Amino acid sequence: MSGIRSCRAVIPVVVALGALTLTSCVAGAPPESTGAGLPQSDDPVSLDPDDFTIEIDNPYWPMEPGTRWSYVELDPDGGELTVDVTVTSETKLIANGVEARVVRDTVSRGGEIVEDTFDWYAQDASGAIWYLGEDTAEFENGEIVSREGSFEAGVDGALPGIALPADPAPGMEYRQEYSAGIAEDNGAVLSVEELVEVPYGMFDGALLTRDTNALEPDAAELKFYATGIGPVLTLDVSGGSGREELVDVTTVPDGTGTGPLGSPG
Repeated sequence: MSGIRSCRAVIPVVVALGALTLTSCVAGAPPESTGAGLPQSDDPVSLDPDDFTIEIDNPYWPMEPGTRWSYVELDPDGGELTVDVTVTSETKLIANGVEARVVRDTVSRGGEIVEDTFDWYAQDASGAIWYLGEDTAEFENGEIVSREGSFEAGVDGALPGIALPADPAPGMEYRQEYSAGIAEDNGAVLSVEELVEVPYGMFDGALLTRDTNALEPDAAELKFYATGIGPVLTLDVSGGSGREELVDVTTVPDGTGTGPLGSPG
């Protein structure tokens, strides 16, 4: 997306949402970086598996096996969901030859799973986190009703993308994932100097990105990443009031989150 404005500029905006407070900006200097060299749209990439590791230590989203982030998500209708994101001890060899870390993302409403996903990540030699696909399922009454959104880099033309750049700078734009008609998300760095407060704590120097979806042009989210923690806040900025905020970070036993979809274990 073009026209990104660098943050911490002349017109600050403060937003209060219950227990949540954040600062951002709406105007400023031209972007510092365009992210040259980062994957865009459906541009092909050639990845050398030897350049990748499952030991993910990008400071904005370190993925130590056994780490679990717990979130509360408020959907646009006011409903409340719980989201548990767990870095498992498992890995997956992706079709493009890269070994990836398996991260479990489980969404529940009232204790009942409504969506369950295995996400696949790996870090390159520069420190960038790549997103290599997902195996996802939506549930109703304990039964799978959709597998929409599932894809794997290297299968049926699907391409990997960047989850987080190695050294984020305002103005960077990049593909997050690409599978034609299935997954076409993009990201852009807005700031690396944000202040954000969620139930888990207050963080300064946070990374702020704007995420968009080419399949839903009107959809957009702001995401905040705290150094040494990972994602702490997601806001729907496409006309809705949805938000997802971090409430806890815990360490879970080895083997947690490795059960089949619908049964996290």
